[in-house]
Amino acid sequence: MNVLSIQSWVSYGHVGNASAVFPMQRLGHEVWAIHTVQFSNHTGYGAWKGRVYDGPMIEELVEGMADRGVLGRCDGVLSGYMGSPDIGTAILQAVSRVRAANGAALYCCDPVIGDVGRGIFVRPGIPEFMRDQAVPAADIITPNQFELEYLSGRTVTTLADAIAAVEAVRARGPKTVMVTSLVTEDTPADCLDLLACGPKGRFRLRTPKLSVSVNGAGDAIAALFFVHAAASGDEAFALSRAASSVFGLLRRTEEAGSREILTVAAQDEFVTPSRIFTPEAIA
Repeated sequence: MNVLSIQSWVSYGHVGNASAVFPMQRLGHEVWAIHTVQFSNHTGYGAWKGRVYDGPMIEELVEGMADRGVLGRCDGVLSGYMGSPDIGTAILQAVSRVRAANGAALYCCDPVIGDVGRGIFVRPGIPEFMRDQAVPAADIITPNQFELEYLSGRTVTTLADAIAAVEAVRARGPKTVMVTSLVTEDTPADCLDLLACGPKGRFRLRTPKLSVSVNGAGDAIAALFFVHAAASGDEAFALSRAASSVFGLLRRTEEAGSREILTVAAQDEFVTPSRIFTPEAIA
């Protein structure tokens, strides 16, 4: 596959494209990366250097690729953190151009808005843009539980709530929704759930909860789920491989006591996860 990945970039550490590009490449996919920001490090440190780019720069880069005549070879577009609404508009314009050149191309939107315990952490205007424009345009979305609640306007406390919220979002456009970091009333305290719903059914996958807390894991799992789903057409398989790979990545990071995920050191987890988790089909 050829994937156009439009996300943030950090020079030190692994978030955004710095977390998503290499795993896709390690699986043998060609990735054309456009960066929405370039920071010295991720913002979780509380201080960073760098700048947010603007929409016209993204449009210019896409225009340059169009001049090479390659957009028809693009199999999918992946987007993550958007620094401003005009960047979001440029991303959707890029999706439209790719789809015009290749009608089979897919768009996967990781709707980065916020998280449980932190609330909304993106700039004003971004949550509404994600809900009203980006998500309806996407084929696949990969929200966490907080983002699912925001996008659906529903509170999620049970598995049934989660399914109802996912189906409400799917009714607005995306064919496939994969929810990360899902905790419902029947999730054991020492576990985390993931939920994938798509044309082939609904699937829940449960992994042990690790004590590590690092940035960038969501970017990696979105990228992995996207390429596995696009290549296989099987959301259950994509959920299994993406979750297994990221669990192995985080386990290795936890064992090393690292502040940053070990994207390079643990790269074999992307190809041959050390532990495979199998999802269960749910009604």
